[in-house]
Amino acid sequence: MTEKTVNDLSIMIGGDAGQGVESSGAGFCLALARTGLQLFALQDYRSQICGGHNFYEIRISDRPLYSHREPIHVLIALTPESVALHLDSIAPGGAVILPEKFEIDEAPLKERGISVDSLPLMKIAEEHGNRLMLNTAALAATAALTGFPLEYMEQVIRENFGKKSAELADTNVAVARAAHELAMERFGEDFPFRIEPPKKATKRMLMNGNEAIALGALAGGCRFVSAYPMTPGTSIIEFLSALPHEYGVVAKHAEDEIAAVCMALGASFTGARAMTPTSGGGFSLMVEAVGLAGMTEVPLVLVDAQRGGPSTGLPTRTEQSDLLFTIHASQGEFPRIVTAPTTIEECFEAGWRAFNLADKYQCPVIIMTDTFLASSLRTLEMDAIDFGRVVIDRGATVKSTDVDGESNGYLRFRFSDDGISPRALPGRGTATITAASDEHDETGHITEDSDNRVRMMNKRMQKLETARAEMKSPILYGPKDADLTLVCWGSTFGACREAVDEINAEGGSSANVLRIIDLWPMREEEVREALESCKRRVLVEQNYTAQLGKLIRMTTGIEMDDTLTKFDGRPFSPPEIKQRLGLEAGSGNEVGPKDLQRADQEYVVRRLR
Repeated sequence: MTEKTVNDLSIMIGGDAGQGVESSGAGFCLALARTGLQLFALQDYRSQICGGHNFYEIRISDRPLYSHREPIHVLIALTPESVALHLDSIAPGGAVILPEKFEIDEAPLKERGISVDSLPLMKIAEEHGNRLMLNTAALAATAALTGFPLEYMEQVIRENFGKKSAELADTNVAVARAAHELAMERFGEDFPFRIEPPKKATKRMLMNGNEAIALGALAGGCRFVSAYPMTPGTSIIEFLSALPHEYGVVAKHAEDEIAAVCMALGASFTGARAMTPTSGGGFSLMVEAVGLAGMTEVPLVLVDAQRGGPSTGLPTRTEQSDLLFTIHASQGEFPRIVTAPTTIEECFEAGWRAFNLADKYQCPVIIMTDTFLASSLRTLEMDAIDFGRVVIDRGATVKSTDVDGESNGYLRFRFSDDGISPRALPGRGTATITAASDEHDETGHITEDSDNRVRMMNKRMQKLETARAEMKSPILYGPKDADLTLVCWGSTFGACREAVDEINAEGGSSANVLRIIDLWPMREEEVREALESCKRRVLVEQNYTAQLGKLIRMTTGIEMDDTLTKFDGRPFSPPEIKQRLGLEAGSGNEVGPKDLQRADQEYVVRRLR
């Protein structure tokens, strides 16, 4: 009897844009999650409305997951191209489900023990519903192949399609049952990779990074959001704009990114907690208004969901190439805070914390994420999103009535030791509040006096030093005295974490991960101390020039020993990190100085020295 692998597999749905790959995958994730299983789901799609290969990868386990990984064990191929593109990713003993008889070369698959099953799923969809229900049939067949109970799928089908009509839901259920019955007759219980729901389902959330940021922003008192849609930041405004009116959030679909940031800036100036989500290209258009926020000391929250650049670049792919840009964006010098959550839980915290930092230090706060973290789904424990930890801190915001009668005495930009001046809100009292994009004095009136310029610059820039004490310290994951330390930021933490866990479990070498969440201003002394204690430092980044490494060297003087960079638009996976370190299971390699350059790789890996 074939040995079974239970609740440790990956399923991929591959097809063309327009075939419902994402919606089908998300629905199947929901059905799986409701059984108490742990999931990590990655979507990969091209920047075209119809045509072009898309895929949705679902990893299933009994333990918490932080990244996708190869191989895949079941490929649902809605097009012949799906088989060709993912041929090398399918595990020996896995399966390919074809919804109809495609003309494909089956020999390379069968040589590795991969079964190719062509089922008349299109015929089933048309007989019981219509051809648009092909995805329902294919997923039901996959449930039969892996032993996953169909009733969980049926529940999600009725919820999703029942919103449109009961008849539509019934038809989809009929398609699913017919496909499941046929597949059970064909497959039986011989497939070695099985899905078995836990005996007792643990209730969990299923969430991606953008949803967590939006939810955190709402909890933090966000009342205005404006954006021009730009992948992958769009789903933040979609989430907030879909809220019922009683939440009191005004959402504006602006005509462009310049309008979006100016709307948010105006709303914040009047006292509303306001944000604007975008990507690198949109942020490029916003930089002059970011400088305006810096000069007028108006709180402003921005989300830069990074993707491949420059220009339009890779619109639907992931990258971490905006770091140095955001730290230096806009002409001149002024304080801003840049933070980069590494997990979905941290995305939630960043959503509300950014407003506190913006209000307290009266400056722009930029939350940096990327396509991978923004759109990947992961199961979370119910207490992972903790509303009890949310704190509202408006900083030195004063009631306008406190300065009534001070029309000629209220100093909006008063010089102070910590750089923070009392902020009254216009229109809520009799005080005169003046703000200018030019250099100004304490009252806000324009002046080019050199002494004033020096004092005002010192005041504004002092806020960076004041804020530094509130920035998060670098966080070490894994054994303290490890042979190897992976240094990362943002979404690469998930793959680094799993790679480190595997390296430590396999023995022979030890590893840990040092991640930096608050990137600017950086807690330089603590970062320096943490890095100086490392035996070997390897930077892991999704950009060409190792930007975090440059930032660390600029602020601390410390260089990395090696770098792993990747900029093909696809995220790191744990096996890839281990392979590029030369630490695959069973390789016998010890962690030590080595040249990580490999001639057969299309990306660059090099020493910083």
